[in-house]
Amino acid sequence: MESNKPFHPRTIVVDGDACPVKAEIAETARMFHTPVLMVSSFDHKIYAEEGVSVVQVDRSDQSADLYIVNHVRPGDIVITQDYGLATIALAKQCRILSFRGMEFDKDNIEFLLARRHAQAKARRSGKYGKGPKPLTTEDKKNFQMQLTKLLTNLQEIDS
Repeated sequence: MESNKPFHPRTIVVDGDACPVKAEIAETARMFHTPVLMVSSFDHKIYAEEGVSVVQVDRSDQSADLYIVNHVRPGDIVITQDYGLATIALAKQCRILSFRGMEFDKDNIEFLLARRHAQAKARRSGKYGKGPKPLTTEDKKNFQMQLTKLLTNLQEIDS
């Protein structure tokens, strides 16, 4: 039976401005023959390479996020640290990974948003934390392992 639905290959869409795992994404995506779209502002130099397309948007605060939201499709994988973007991408039936390899899903996103709100409230009252730890080589390996696992699972589901 033929479907009238157009086929769109799964794409890995990356919130590229502050992404520290670009090389790991490109390498893993090539192994799975999965296209990558890196989205960043003109302030960041990101170059296209085999399997990786680049879209640059203006430098306003949410331009990359808005571009991503308007171009992702169900089944795409979004790589971001932005909980707001992750929430919208989840609603669009995407899978979301953080730069450290944590998968955001409907079971943890509300907690993450509430924690972000509490931290912002504390900052407004004068309490400042240390911020996130820098990504280590181990963190990058973990990210790549989680992306590989996700792509493997999705490949099995698709076949």
